[in-house]
Amino acid sequence: MNCLVVGAGSVAREYAAGVGSSRLCITGVCDLDRERARELATDHDATAYTALDELLAAESAPLVLNLTGHEAHAAVTRACLSADRHVFSEKPLAMNPETADELVALAERRGLALGCAPANPTGDAQRHARRLLADGRLGDVQFVTATANVGRVDEWHNRPASFLRVGPLYDGAVYPLTLLVAWFGRVERVRRADRLSLWPAETDHSDEHTDAPHVEATLAFVDGPAVALRTSFYVDHRSREFYGLECHGDDGTLYLDDTGALAATESAVTVRGGDREPTTAPHPVPSREQSRLEAVERLADAIRRDAPDRTTARRGAHVVAVCAAIEQAAESGGSVAVASDAPTGTRPRRDWRPDSERNGATLHLPPIGFGCSRYRDGDYVTPALGAAIDAGYRLFDTAELYGNEWRLGDLLAGSGGPDRETVFLLGKPWRTNHGPGRLERACRGSLTELGIEAFDCYALHWPGAWEHTSRLRRLSERPVTEQERLTFPTDESGEPTQAEHTLVETWRRMEALVDAGLTRTLGVCNVTLPQLASLVDRARIPPALVQVESHPGEPRTALVRWCHDRGIRVVAHSPLPGALRDDPVVGSIARRHDLTPTAVLLAWQVQRGVVPIPTTTDREHVVENLAAARHRLDEAAMEQLSGLGQ
Repeated sequence: MNCLVVGAGSVAREYAAGVGSSRLCITGVCDLDRERARELATDHDATAYTALDELLAAESAPLVLNLTGHEAHAAVTRACLSADRHVFSEKPLAMNPETADELVALAERRGLALGCAPANPTGDAQRHARRLLADGRLGDVQFVTATANVGRVDEWHNRPASFLRVGPLYDGAVYPLTLLVAWFGRVERVRRADRLSLWPAETDHSDEHTDAPHVEATLAFVDGPAVALRTSFYVDHRSREFYGLECHGDDGTLYLDDTGALAATESAVTVRGGDREPTTAPHPVPSREQSRLEAVERLADAIRRDAPDRTTARRGAHVVAVCAAIEQAAESGGSVAVASDAPTGTRPRRDWRPDSERNGATLHLPPIGFGCSRYRDGDYVTPALGAAIDAGYRLFDTAELYGNEWRLGDLLAGSGGPDRETVFLLGKPWRTNHGPGRLERACRGSLTELGIEAFDCYALHWPGAWEHTSRLRRLSERPVTEQERLTFPTDESGEPTQAEHTLVETWRRMEALVDAGLTRTLGVCNVTLPQLASLVDRARIPPALVQVESHPGEPRTALVRWCHDRGIRVVAHSPLPGALRDDPVVGSIARRHDLTPTAVLLAWQVQRGVVPIPTTTDREHVVENLAAARHRLDEAAMEQLSGLGQ
């Protein structure tokens, strides 16, 4: 789609940088500064203009990017809409709510698209924070602190006058406000506000400076928390708190370090649940920087579909109304209602699994899960499990054998635990409970320990059955010798005592668990490919998940490929053998990618579509393991690692 750029300053350069890889083409550039217009136009083989009316008369491009100074946005947008052009405007949409509402109404009357920056709600870090907020771990979020320290704008911008005239509200506060409105809906009232004339002593207080360089306000949302907002030109932009936002709920807190970030750093989000210490919650996907042009591309796509969108413009108009109400409240010293009929935000759904998965189709699993493993003594696993919940793990691998299902259940049900529907729980019966009646009893016992009604997947721990001993409950609380006696029955020669239950017979009992509503899907662990193929051929309900030991030393390539060809997900237990972490090949790849050997081994699994479930009792390793999903290895590294199994 052809588009026009009005305003050829530094922000226009940032937008234009992404044109080459987009479906947009700049055909005209307009700026009052002829040289600036010519430079940008030359870069894109476009025509330069110095007058907006000449641009609109000469160019037929349907979309205009309004990248002028703050105070010019409204006039330029109005002129372009009046010329029947779709418009995307930099923030703010206007400098007063009446004008902002008029622009949205004008676009509606003419059937035109109108978009407005900032597009930070679609950023990776912001979307990740929203998903974490949506899973209920914080409880009722009643209070939020938000900061926008624009700082000494004359130190970081070559033309600071436009910023200094409009003040930090319309330039900086729009970032946290836009995000909060997207998350929590409409602001009802500014409860109280204050503005301080704080400038460095040597500042020249000329007419270009706003009289409110530092503003603080308390906001009340219609259906959301109270928000304490602080925005400033005085507080230095290099201070510890830049554009941070912290949500405080009854059961925990979430901190986002930069509401305007275009990319999610590993430490962008921190979560604290219950009485636990704060934990970094890394976004478990490769880091991707959002370009400024992406919001324009989305608007262009809506135009192509003949569905001109005005959603971000309506939100931008509401943010302008909030800024104006803050100014009024600071002037009057009292409470001011926000005059806006902007739609409320759309709260994110709490079930992260798509409908197809909930109906039993191919499982959509998180990239990395947490293995709860068989911890034998003490409570040292509990801090690691709590940290895993706060860090954002959403797949927990449990088992009757591990004897600690109740620990996870207590954490999930306790303060700071996520809603059940946001967590994928994988359970497994032990080999001594394959028999009639005992398999269902084992499943129900594990569900009781976890405090849930059904598993997302219930998987046979091993295909072979052993002689029944007794019911297995809270094994981690029993002496190790008793654990061994109950779970590893042996004959006089010390060999495991086998039970006469074939895999197919046991699988029929597993299928009955689905019929009874005790598990949504089934899985099988520690099988060979011939065993698995035979089971799938004979199963009424085939396994949706297969868990095997897998790492570069034992890649199980044929089994993984066979499963993936049939839509069966593969989970890798024991993905971090110590010998491989010390392997020179793994070490060289780690150095080349600036990663740890552990991160290399986990990233290899994720990249080939296998879900590793590392386990640890170390809080730092909990975070590092999840963050490994952010990294991508080059093709040579993938081949080197896959070759280690030979």
